[in-house]
Amino acid sequence: MAQQQGIFTSIEENDKITSQISIVSSGMWSGGVGTLTSFHTSSVQSGSTGQYYLDAYQGVPGTDATASVQFSAAYGHYAGSGSKTGDADYAASKAIYRQFRNLLLPQNTEYFQLDGDAGTNTTSSQQIFAISVNRSRLKEKMDPGNWELHLSGSDGSIKKFIDNSGATSDPTVKSTTREFNIISGSIATGTASSPTTSNTFGKFYPESGVLIFDATALGGSTFLSGYAVSADNDDNNTDRFVKAIQLGIYFSSRREESIRSTHYFCRVKHNMYNHSQNPTYFTSSTNELTVPSFRTDPQSYISTVGLYNNANELLAVAKLSRPVLKSSSREALIKVRLDF
Repeated sequence: MAQQQGIFTSIEENDKITSQISIVSSGMWSGGVGTLTSFHTSSVQSGSTGQYYLDAYQGVPGTDATASVQFSAAYGHYAGSGSKTGDADYAASKAIYRQFRNLLLPQNTEYFQLDGDAGTNTTSSQQIFAISVNRSRLKEKMDPGNWELHLSGSDGSIKKFIDNSGATSDPTVKSTTREFNIISGSIATGTASSPTTSNTFGKFYPESGVLIFDATALGGSTFLSGYAVSADNDDNNTDRFVKAIQLGIYFSSRREESIRSTHYFCRVKHNMYNHSQNPTYFTSSTNELTVPSFRTDPQSYISTVGLYNNANELLAVAKLSRPVLKSSSREALIKVRLDF
């Protein structure tokens, strides 16, 4: 625990509580910010990987030294429409669709599905827009029920999206395979009680940090000016989707992570650690106690606790928020929490 004159105090087994797990929620974007209102892309990327995906920054890349990727946006089409045909007939949009399908869907599942009335899978989604949160922003997972995205249409109308995690009661949902419906609404007004064909726009995968929007459900070219699914042609659909995000100027989200902790209860009895080796405890000239009464009533202030292993090697240091007075008439119980 702490050291005094070469002596360590052992922590008994019943003074340790291990494997304490707590869920911590924080803003998902850089600096712990919960809401993004500006989104920037790189002109350099537009000419390289832009046909596959575009990264969104919170600052201007190349100008702002702190600019970092927050998420990526992409367009996918099951058959490869909306992009030029590449090698072996694998168009960019086809590669994107299959990449997300392989990542998120069970084996041998061809299409993303949109839930219809009464929660039944009624519509195959063959053309999608995807948002994938940067891994360093995501940590463990997006916090279900705590994100909201606004998209602006070509006519200036704003569509607001959340998930329906607060409405689901499916007992088969598992932590690594969870998916929720993306529905219209805002966090302030809450979620719909069940998905319908008119208010379901895609799927949300919290553990992967991925939002999949059905392009047709969004409104296609009616909502996104210039949106097209031409054969063997780069229709710049990813860029049109990013523009809708930029003009929506609102993406609020939080993230969750589980922190495992061990709690150590450090007991300081009345006859322990009442002296100090701090130089101010003694006079520099005669090496006498600075406070004469300390000879019969020694006192000290505990400000730091060190945790050592069995080989007396220092492993961790805990700083108290304020020093604790220690004397022969006072005992102390200090709880140290070690997170990892």
